[in-house]
Amino acid sequence: MLFSNSTCADFVTALGTKSPVPGGGGASALMGAVGVALGNMVASLTIGKKKYAAVETEMLALKETAERLQGELLDLIQRDAEVFEPLAAAYRLPKDSDAEKTHKAQVMEAALREACSVPLEIMQKCAEAIVLLETVAAKGNSLAVSDAGIGAAFCKAALIGASLNVSINTKAMSDRAYADRLNVMADTLCAEYEERAKWIVNEVKKRLRGN
Repeated sequence: MLFSNSTCADFVTALGTKSPVPGGGGASALMGAVGVALGNMVASLTIGKKKYAAVETEMLALKETAERLQGELLDLIQRDAEVFEPLAAAYRLPKDSDAEKTHKAQVMEAALREACSVPLEIMQKCAEAIVLLETVAAKGNSLAVSDAGIGAAFCKAALIGASLNVSINTKAMSDRAYADRLNVMADTLCAEYEERAKWIVNEVKKRLRGN
């Protein structure tokens, strides 16, 4: 099943089964894609309006960035499923003899590294999306400002979700120094961009309530 091209109903149904894919990583990528698409919508609703002529060039550039991020995050839904397959196969390898144990450990380590690469990339794309949403929330069409806030909330959720996928894979790594480096990367992204997304949501809420 090509998850990035499936219907919403099919994806959610598959997500709710005992099958390991799609899982939290794919769901996080989808959430991020939806979040950035909302930013794209706000930019689209700003372009062509006389009231926002001063920011039209900026909105056109943001729209282009949003469309790129949407496509990349949708691709990562499928990529997340693909990198899980060799990891699942590695867990099933025998470990009866010393040679088998050594082989399994080597295969597992390589598979875990690859499995971490996708959620880290999802996090990086969501961080980029949050920066974009910050601008459209501040400068975009005020009639759609709530959508910018919703997009930020979605990207924040996707960021946190992907970070948990990093953590579950680094936990199983034998190379603790490498695992620690990946954890620091994930923690650094969360520390900055969770707060930025939260700030966007709060600012949007203030504007909507006239505070």
